[in-house]
Amino acid sequence: MLAPKSVEEATMSRFDSIRRQSRWRDILEGQPQHLLMTALMLCGAAFLLQGSQGQGRFLGLSGVGWAWLSIWLAVLHQVVVALGFRLQLHRAVFTRVFGSRDFAVWRAIFLPLLIARPITVLITACVDAGSLETWRVAQILLGGALLVPAIYTLHSVVTHFTVIRATGADHFRESYLSLPMVRKGAFRWSGNSMYSFAFLGLWGIALLAGSRDALIVAFFQHAYIWVHMYTVEAPDMRWLYGPESMSSTPSDEETRG
Repeated sequence: MLAPKSVEEATMSRFDSIRRQSRWRDILEGQPQHLLMTALMLCGAAFLLQGSQGQGRFLGLSGVGWAWLSIWLAVLHQVVVALGFRLQLHRAVFTRVFGSRDFAVWRAIFLPLLIARPITVLITACVDAGSLETWRVAQILLGGALLVPAIYTLHSVVTHFTVIRATGADHFRESYLSLPMVRKGAFRWSGNSMYSFAFLGLWGIALLAGSRDALIVAFFQHAYIWVHMYTVEAPDMRWLYGPESMSSTPSDEETRG
């Protein structure tokens, strides 16, 4: 017969176990680094965008204006995800407030911010089109080439990984914790293909339009998603899948969630 403590542990869900062990400081794990990297990257973007000459305007904003809007939306997106994931994982805040609609509410917050990232890069590229004046043939060829792995990765996410898992289902529904890692489509080449390959599409958009401002934004967004990976997602995976995930590769971490 199991001891009372063992019986309690055996019947406790993974989420219950996490929330029983965690402290408020665990919610902030990696976030000082997240804040520091955000500040440094914003300074870098400001340096690169200074003196940029707008090629046109759309909805009252120049190319530089749209570049900054895209950057700040990316920051907002990742800050919201960091807070949402941590508060749900450690304190079940969404479940306490919204009950069974918790994950639906989260997706309604997450997806518009995610979709805004490529759309604002595209608008920036169109408004600032032609600001990269040299090597246009090379830009077009490279931009088109970069779109191929990006589109293939997005197709793989939809067909193999699923949008549900990509929006963080494993932070809301324990059934997703037991699903196997995805090794199909783009995930055969890199389990971290959403970060490695999908964001290449932003570079492709910028190069096809020949936009300097959009290229800076693509650089920012692609680098910044890796800040999220190592300061938010990787620590969460250790809580969700156990201490052994500390020794797994980043690709293993993404394909679990």
